[in-house]
Amino acid sequence: MTVTAHVEALLAAARRHGADHADAILVRNESESALVRQGVPEGIERSESVALGLRVFRGLRAATVSTSVMDEREFDRLAEQACAMAQVVPEDRFGGLSPDAQSGVFDASGLELEDTQAPNMDALLARAREAEETALGFDGITNSSGASAGFGRTVIALGTSAGFLGSYARTSYSNAVSVLAGEGANMQRDYAGRSTVFLSDLISPAEIGREAATRALRRLNPVKPRTGTYPVIFDPRVSTSLLGHLTSAISGAAIARGTSFLKDSLGDKIFSSEINVIDDPRRLRGTGSRPFDAEGGSALRMNLIEEGVLQTWLLDSRSARQLGMRSNGRASRGVSSPPSPGITNLHLAPGSLAPDDLRSDIREGILVTELMGSSVNMLTGDYSRGASGFMIRDGQIAEPVAELTIAGNLKDMFARMIAGNDLEFCQGVNAPSVRIDDMSIAGI
Repeated sequence: MTVTAHVEALLAAARRHGADHADAILVRNESESALVRQGVPEGIERSESVALGLRVFRGLRAATVSTSVMDEREFDRLAEQACAMAQVVPEDRFGGLSPDAQSGVFDASGLELEDTQAPNMDALLARAREAEETALGFDGITNSSGASAGFGRTVIALGTSAGFLGSYARTSYSNAVSVLAGEGANMQRDYAGRSTVFLSDLISPAEIGREAATRALRRLNPVKPRTGTYPVIFDPRVSTSLLGHLTSAISGAAIARGTSFLKDSLGDKIFSSEINVIDDPRRLRGTGSRPFDAEGGSALRMNLIEEGVLQTWLLDSRSARQLGMRSNGRASRGVSSPPSPGITNLHLAPGSLAPDDLRSDIREGILVTELMGSSVNMLTGDYSRGASGFMIRDGQIAEPVAELTIAGNLKDMFARMIAGNDLEFCQGVNAPSVRIDDMSIAGI
């Protein structure tokens, strides 16, 4: 049976056992990965899995069940179990299929989400070895934490009793290495890696190795900065975390619960006019691209922040009902859980300043390249995280710093944010360098 046939068979079983409405999702994964350390294979893995989830509605009650057995005889048992469960759970007046779901059959045509190349294990080992060998070839690089290369393919099929049926496949290719520089207590670690949908878009293993080695060597002999208030620039490796805090704060589920510091900010200007944040599920070869959301809703590009103004919440159908709004196609789900709001390909649009210009007027500041731990209060927006990076002196990157804490409030941080022009699309969430002035730094 095809993946969509499995979904249709499970929906038919749900109807036979008394479901008023139902949806079903199938997720099939296959992956291969190779891990080497000092040139020796330490982990070679191949895995395949398939799982099928069913959600049924009986009146205002709903239940979700899942299985990994692709057998129509199992489907009847599963549907019977789900319908029985739905009779005894509490009612949910906000539940139900999405009224904004599409009707018909859909796929990912035009999005370029599936590469036809499937590297064998020898090719994966070769990529991992080349990345590690390149990094270890740099003077001062003393050890390796390991290098990896991987390939994966995921197939998703979704159907509803209201007439939606869709499926698509996505491939992924990855390569990464982590190395150590220096000796003894002065050793410093850093890494580099990439993940893409198409193998041809992945940078060379040698380039990944060079990047990891250069980063590790730059971190040698760090000092602690003086405690004080500084302008801070978040490197693109860590500026994406600020977008993560934003999307958590504008999730429809959090807004409906009243647990977000932005719960009263819809339509307000919370950033400067130069800031735009976009979620685009239609981006070609995007690692988060999809032709429809987890409820069968349209997957369309959406400006979350436009010229600094908060335009919308991230909504699935349940949170939309709670808020008296309509879903905007941001539902995500697994096979054993109901949908919840999520993102696809999220990015902060680039500003006009190159990284050199972004820091040119900073007499003394900090470039953050790594964040550790997290103490972020989503009710108040209070922000505190461990960090490391480099001092900025007279507009130039200076000595490495470590064991510092940066603190502030996300509302204030958002209002002061300035975006650089160095945006690169290399993962699901992407951002350029970001400057935020007047951050509190705890050092010595």
